[in-house]
Amino acid sequence: MRVTETPLKGVMLVEIDVFPDPRGYFLEICHAKKYAASGVPGPFVQSNFSKSVRGTLRGLHYQIKHAQGKLVSVVEGRVFDVAVDIRRGSPTFGQWYGAELSVENRRQLYIPIGFAHGFCVLSETAGMIYNCTDFYSPQDERGIIWNDPDLGIAWPVSHPLLSAKDQSYKTLAEMAGELPAYGE
Repeated sequence: MRVTETPLKGVMLVEIDVFPDPRGYFLEICHAKKYAASGVPGPFVQSNFSKSVRGTLRGLHYQIKHAQGKLVSVVEGRVFDVAVDIRRGSPTFGQWYGAELSVENRRQLYIPIGFAHGFCVLSETAGMIYNCTDFYSPQDERGIIWNDPDLGIAWPVSHPLLSAKDQSYKTLAEMAGELPAYGE
């Protein structure tokens, strides 16, 4: 396993070990001891799966009280996955990092607490697993509008399929009172 720090401290690109043989391959999506030794925080207490069609954009999501770190893996298809630093007072506040995750490249992205997360689907369909460090808490869920001009995320889709909730989110500036503080 190889873990690479991104320009956003705490956001890590993980390239997992794959063990191929004539039947296919085997890989570990999450191994607590190996991830901890590589600097990926845990423990992960909830795993989620989502499946989406081409052009779907989910995000940018975060939780305010029961904040979640997320280890994101693609098990079918390809996505463009994004983390945005939303920590008030952070030296990288409002900056984003994006990476293509796919079944072929077997990359994962770790998104720490204090970052919003979103992705868009590049293939016909995509299946994703999210291993989370805290439980989903609907009353604490928040979001930032996907096309916030101040963020300038270079999404590879101009007219995404969005949920009503994702369409209603506000800009990062408008959410200033509902953002975590740097160092919390």
